[in-house]
Amino acid sequence: MNIILDLLLLLIIIIYSYLESLVKVFIPQRRKSVAGEIVLITGAGHGIGRHTAYEFAKRKSRLVLWDINKVKKEVGDVTIVVNNAGTIYPADLLSTKDEEITKTFEVNILGHFWITKALLPAMMQRNHGHIVTVASVCGHGVIPYIIPYCSSKFAAVGFHRALTSEFEALGKTGIKTSCVCPVFVNTGFTKNPSTRLFPVLETNEVARSLIDGILTNKKMIFVPSYLNIFLTLEKFLPERALAAINHVQDIQFEAVVGHKTKMK
Repeated sequence: MNIILDLLLLLIIIIYSYLESLVKVFIPQRRKSVAGEIVLITGAGHGIGRHTAYEFAKRKSRLVLWDINKVKKEVGDVTIVVNNAGTIYPADLLSTKDEEITKTFEVNILGHFWITKALLPAMMQRNHGHIVTVASVCGHGVIPYIIPYCSSKFAAVGFHRALTSEFEALGKTGIKTSCVCPVFVNTGFTKNPSTRLFPVLETNEVARSLIDGILTNKKMIFVPSYLNIFLTLEKFLPERALAAINHVQDIQFEAVVGHKTKMK
């Protein structure tokens, strides 16, 4: 009898959730204030991290800009963490050096663990905070010649989802999580990126979408937003259709293939 009631309640929650999502499409969501919050941003020296810092500064947050060369020692209890630092080495697997694979995982995912673990106790004690994971569309789908990067971004998306689930299980609903997944971004890490179906984004565009998602406590932020529809449809398409879509996309960027740099 209990299982029947649980299933009925589950059905009601699912219907309510869909209706709630539909309403949010037409009614602007209330945005929280981040004024006075201590915000730590990794990889803040350039690109998405730098523009994200600008967006928080506009909203009167207290910033800790953490890049590979500089770390501030005494900042107080950080309440918002943006795990943004990232690296990529475009190459086929056999041309990718072992140390490049290690570095990719150290920066793109292991750093998320160490920083979050260091700052989480104060958030847990207050049941207040926001942990932001900067991932990629490559955390949901794959692209040739960046195998370590794709693998690390799948791990980053998994980190976000598992951490979100753990906060819910612990009853720490005051600690929010967000994960941003953009398509190609013009950061300079990949040279001459291009694709037919999606735009190559500028870092300020991604930063604006990221800050908007944080202010509305959005869990998964796709940039552009219609990317979510494409990824959902992709799950239901047969392999031949997916291969055709990849051909039409014609994703290109400079990569080392067979130890020579080529456009791929």
